[in-house]
Amino acid sequence: MIAHVTAREMPTLHRYEKEKFFVNAEGRKESVPSIHDPATRELSVIVPSYNEEDRLPLMMDEALDYLEKRQKRDPSFTYEVIVVDDGSKDQTTKVAMKYCKKYGSDKVRVLSLVKNRGKGGAVRMGVFSSRGEKILMADADGATKFADIEKVEEGLKNLQPWPNEMAISCGSRAHLEKDSIAKRSYFRTLLMYGFHFLVWFLCVKEIRDTQCGFKLLTRKAASRTFSILHIERWAFDVELLYIAQRLRIPIAEVAVNWTEIEGSKLVPFWSWLQMGRDLLFIRLRYMTGAWQLETRKCN
Repeated sequence: MIAHVTAREMPTLHRYEKEKFFVNAEGRKESVPSIHDPATRELSVIVPSYNEEDRLPLMMDEALDYLEKRQKRDPSFTYEVIVVDDGSKDQTTKVAMKYCKKYGSDKVRVLSLVKNRGKGGAVRMGVFSSRGEKILMADADGATKFADIEKVEEGLKNLQPWPNEMAISCGSRAHLEKDSIAKRSYFRTLLMYGFHFLVWFLCVKEIRDTQCGFKLLTRKAASRTFSILHIERWAFDVELLYIAQRLRIPIAEVAVNWTEIEGSKLVPFWSWLQMGRDLLFIRLRYMTGAWQLETRKCN
């Protein structure tokens, strides 16, 4: 009852005036494109960033080095990297703009949000501003080796034919679980198993690792799922995959190389508690009809 009464049926997908533009390499404002426009790039990489001035450079260096080499091998390959500064209090935007100036604003764009929306909210704003036929979510810490995009691309390819041009390929760390348990405290291991059980019991049964921040979506799948999404913080991945399963969008899970990087914004106990609450709300609100599988356009 509480989950139903407190739910908003359709949260407003609103952009502040400042968020309708990005600043190009010459310092001029340009309007952001829309996910509802036809794709003009082969790949968009969305990098949600909150206070990431220290970790972002390593990730960007690795990603852009790979993307530039790939473009030299295949001149028909086109890409863009969109860094979404999620209301950072440090120099994240300034750091990201250095790459915009180096590579040009056609390849690197920085979208600065007026206030912190949460990782899911930041990814959604990046997705809605993208031009790619395929859209990759990649964390700013660079924990996943960027070249493993080829693995998730292969996973996406193996799902063909895509129904209604929709498919999702998820990077996964499930194969590394035994090693990670050996390095974690008993308390954190207990929290991890509790979270995995809740995900399996309440929402997503077929994907072992829902939280890896390395996911590749077709443009149609990204547009459909993110237009329905309600959760904007850590549990957004679970709702995204829950929506995809409900819509019968095919999903692949692909093992990727992953290294834990210091500086995580996840506060172990409180973040897991919030995610547990969100998982319960996802299940109850869709089950009671408080949330519907309807799509909306961003204002």
